[in-house]
Order: sequence, then structure tokens, then C-alpha cells
Amino acid sequence: MSAVDLTQFHKTFFEESREGLDAMEAALLALDSGSTDHELVHTIFRAAHSIKGGAATFGFADVAAFTHVAESLLEEVRSERRAVDSGLIEVLLRSVDCMRAMLERSSLGQPVADAESEALRVELVQLVSGEIAAPAVAAASLVAPVSGWNIAFTALPHLLQTGNDPLRLFRELQQLGRLEVVRAFITDSAPAQLAELDPSQCHLGWELHLHGAVARGDVDAVFDWLDGDCELTIAPMVEPAAADAVPLTSDAPVPPAASASRPIRETATASSEGSSIRVGIDKVDALINMMGELVITQSMLSDIGEKFELSQLGRLRDGLVQLERATRELQESVMRIRMLPIASVFNRFPRLVHDLERKLDKRVRLELHGEHTELDKTVLEKIGDPLVHLVRNAIDHGLESPAQRKAAGKPETGTLKLNAYHEGGNIVVQISDDGAGLNHAAIVAKAQQRGLVAAGQELSDAEVAELIFQPGFSTAAQATDLSGRGVGMDVVRRNVRDLGGSVGVRSASGKGSTFTITLPLTLAIIDGLVTAVGHERYIVPLTSIVESLRLRADAVRKIAGGGEVFHFRDEYLPIMRLHRAFACSDAVTDIERGIVVVIEEDGRRVGLLVDDLLGQQQAVVKSLEAHYRRVQGISGATILSDGSVALIVDVGGVVRLGQHRKAA
Repeated sequence: MSAVDLTQFHKTFFEESREGLDAMEAALLALDSGSTDHELVHTIFRAAHSIKGGAATFGFADVAAFTHVAESLLEEVRSERRAVDSGLIEVLLRSVDCMRAMLERSSLGQPVADAESEALRVELVQLVSGEIAAPAVAAASLVAPVSGWNIAFTALPHLLQTGNDPLRLFRELQQLGRLEVVRAFITDSAPAQLAELDPSQCHLGWELHLHGAVARGDVDAVFDWLDGDCELTIAPMVEPAAADAVPLTSDAPVPPAASASRPIRETATASSEGSSIRVGIDKVDALINMMGELVITQSMLSDIGEKFELSQLGRLRDGLVQLERATRELQESVMRIRMLPIASVFNRFPRLVHDLERKLDKRVRLELHGEHTELDKTVLEKIGDPLVHLVRNAIDHGLESPAQRKAAGKPETGTLKLNAYHEGGNIVVQISDDGAGLNHAAIVAKAQQRGLVAAGQELSDAEVAELIFQPGFSTAAQATDLSGRGVGMDVVRRNVRDLGGSVGVRSASGKGSTFTITLPLTLAIIDGLVTAVGHERYIVPLTSIVESLRLRADAVRKIAGGGEVFHFRDEYLPIMRLHRAFACSDAVTDIERGIVVVIEEDGRRVGLLVDDLLGQQQAVVKSLEAHYRRVQGISGATILSDGSVALIVDVGGVVRLGQHRKAA
């Protein structure tokens, strides 16, 4: 009998282990809140036991060895031989992070154990054996003297879009010690052609040496807000004498090439590319029922087609109506399969709030509502970063310190609420806090300083709040190097708009702020305006259209470089002739015979000249890049009802192209 190939089960093991770690983390955070529920301890123990068993079965010895020690510590808690306190919970949370990183490395076929995991394993062994009494003391003992740190930092392409700046990171590192840039390089993600380079994308990496006796925690703190936005490896430059004097372990050798690395999103992304969706059996049953009806309808129409007579015309019409209904219901059933609860995004926030409370010395009560609200999987994957940014801002700058809240007559513990619900055909996510609210006076003063607002100009509360979404807008009273109302808010709005959504804010002084994000349920289908340009058809997303109008020839002005502008609501907008941008033949070139469609992206507007408007239509988005290549100004393609292909306009790309021409 041939041996069973266990690798076919690895994917399932990793998925179940990640779910187990999520359950462990949630239970540990519940214990940290003061709960004495013994079932929580059993939940943590069972999850660790399952991971250990699976890791041993599938040959991941390092994961099994680490989890075994953590399980031994949990057994003492479960048998009530060890009390639960905040120090123990911190160690166990670090263990969860470590196991998560080890599993990610295992899934990528990389070396599993590193210096960080080995040091933590030794700490757990010492805790179980009683060699150390308190986790806090043990953590301090692990800070080995080093001469500096080797830092390999590679920005992921979207790093700039999250509001982060590598230059700011380097300046913070310089404040810790002498920083040496060993090498700077262009990553493989950079486009081959310079013309395809997107200035909002980052394709650079650096190898750095940070010299000096700097604590690892201080280096981590610099990159703390980049979780998932970069590839990062931090390895100590340990002086030989110091390394000999402070052995990390006595019973297990540290892997020679080990380095202290942080969990990064790329590994998660890489492992999620082939991820699966767990679908409720009710959704599968509905899909099967719809398929059955389609088969019956197809059989009926085939029968009519073979023996067709004019007397069967009514039966044919009935069959086509039935086919249309079954097709629509099948489409809805398939779309529901991609719908997942937003709880998968919300579940990351208890840990984030837990860590920020300790980092910022604040008290926060997190309330989650509407976790079962369902959203398309693609939207879920992309909404996480904007939500994390808003939650960080709410805790860092929205909520006051306990002393400030007490002085203001508020409870020392602030409240942060996340709420998700359906409204019409959209989903709404609200992030609200009961903190100090936006400082209108400081915002207006900063806006006047930047020339955004005239001196003495009266602004409504909504207009003041809108100022924080201006690119680079921040106030000294509210912003820090880490986050701030105004720092990166333009990026949050742009990311939300990339999803076809919108974001707004309401704030009351002393009472708090509420950010409201409105999103479409899915990105697979958009509502678009079908336009004609020569013999081609282009679809413009309806959410980006401001207005369409006809222009007189004398309303158009020529500018330097050959560009054209026209006056629209107290501003001059560039005209983008789509037939020139996409080389369409036989298109309308006389501007009085065509129609200008005004589109908007991030407050910037452009007028698109098209031949005609053909009507609105729902468009099923097909990836152009997957089947052809990336085309600037085009976000995808779709098939129209007559079988022809129409291209979908990338509003952001077209607006940027139009603005560049205007600037030229």
C-alpha cells in the first residue's frame, strides 16, 4: 500500500489553525477584560491542543514543539494551579502572534523557527518550570545587548496610499541611533515601462544598519503602523562577547540564519490567493435549485425549438420570461456565495484596541454591532485598511486620556463603536467615539494658513469637517507622527472611493466624532453610463458622474501644450477627448456635436468628450489585465447585451491624466 500524501491536507490544516488562533486571541482578550469564565480557558486550551496535534501529524515539528510548551502553561491555568493575570495574558497573546507567524512561514515553505520564536519558547519553558516568576521580568531578561540592528525594509506598492512615508520612518530611526543606508533598490513590482509608472505606488526597498544600543521594542515601534504595508526583517547585530554572555537557550540551539522578523501582510496575501470560502449549506441548496429550474427551462425551450409553430408563440414567450427569472435568481444566488460577514474584519479590532490602550495609556471600551452584516469578499479584503486607520485615529486623537476625561466630567473609559448595517443597496459602516471631537478652531486656522479658506470666511460644521480630507491637511493640535485627524484622511477617502463608496464625518465638540463609510455590496457588478465614441462603447461608473452637457465652441479655451479647458461652476476643467486618449476612429471631433460628461475623483474634475450617451446599464466587470494587459485609463471590460465588448473607464486614471495635461 502506498503512503498517504499528507500535503493534500496542508491547506485545510493552515486554515483551521488560523481559525483556532483567532479563537484563542478572542478568548484571551475576553479574559483580559476581567471575565472568570472557565469555558474561555477551555476554549484556549482546546485550540492550542488541536494546533499542536495537527502540526505534529503533518510534520511541522517546530510549530508542534512551540505549541506543546504553550499548552503546558495553559494546562496549569486550566487545572487552576496558576492564576490568570495581565502578565500571563500578554505572554499568551505574544505566543498567539508567534504561532501565527510560524504557520505563515510554514505555508510558504520557509524556515519556521527564528530567534524570536525560540526566545519566546524558552520564556514559556521557564514559566512552566518556575525558573522565572513573572512574565514582565522574563520579557526584560530577553533584551540581549546588541551593537545595532540589520533592517531589511521593502515597501509594498500600496504603502504610500495608506498615508505612510518611508522618509518619516528613516527620520525616526535616526533619532534612535546612527542610521546607515547599506543599499537601496527597485523592487520587482515596478512596471517595465516608465509610462506605466503610477506615482501613488512605491516600488523601493532598503537595507539599513541602525548602530547603537537600541532596544528592539523601540525599533518595532517605528514600524508599528506599517503592519501589512511592507516586507520587514529586523535582525540584531550582536557583539560576539555579548552573545556568549547571554545565551538565549540552554537546551535548544538557535538556528544559525535565524532573524527576528515581524508578521507581514504579504505572507497573508500570498496564502490567501488560493484561499477558499466557507459557504452555508442553505446558499448551496439555493444554487442547486436554481440550476434545476434552468435545466427544466432549457429543456422546454429546446422542445419548442424542435417543433416550433406560430401557435406556440405564447409558450415561447412564457419560456423566455421563465429563463430571465431563473437567470436573475441564479445570478443573485452566486453573488450571495461571495457574501461574507463583516465579522471577519471586525474581529481584528479587539486586539488592536487592546494593544493601543497599553501603548497610549488610555482606557477604551469597544462595542461591535452588526458583525453578521454580509459584504462581498473582495470589498471585505479592501475595506480593512481604511477601517484600521480610522480606529487608530479615534483612539490616538479622538479619545482623551483618563485624566482629561475625568476633568471633563466623563467616565475615564472612552467608548469606541463600530456598527455595520444595510441601507438600500449599500452597506454602511460607522466608526464613532465619545471623545473630544474635531477642533474646529485649529482646523480653520490651519486652512487659512494654507490658503484653503479666506480670512473671516464663515464655514458650516460640515464644511469644516470636510477640510480634514484635503491632501496632507493636519493640525499641530491634533496630529502626531503616528496618526491624526487629517493625516492620511485623504488616503482613506481615496481607498473608499476606489471601492465605489463614500466617507463622511459628523463631529460635536466634547461629544465625539462619527465617520460613516457607505459601500456597494459588490465590486463584480457596477451601474454605468454607456457612451459611444466612434465605433467603440465605453462605460463610465455612475457614482463618478457629476453632470453631462453640450458645449458651445466659444466656451472652450486653449491652454499651453495644446490642452483645452471650459468654464464649469466657478472653475476651469480640462477636456479629455476619449477618441484621442484611446485612438478611436470615426469619432465626433466637433465639440458642439459631442457631449461632455463631467466626472470627479478626489475633488478633481475632468470633462470627457464622447459622441453620444446610450443609456444606463449594469455591467459585469471582467479583468482586462488578466486577459490582456494593464491599460492606463481603463479598469476593465464587460459584454453588452448585443454581444459586443465595452471598456470600463478608470475614472481615477483618466482624471489624473487630464490634470497632468491641464498642468502642462
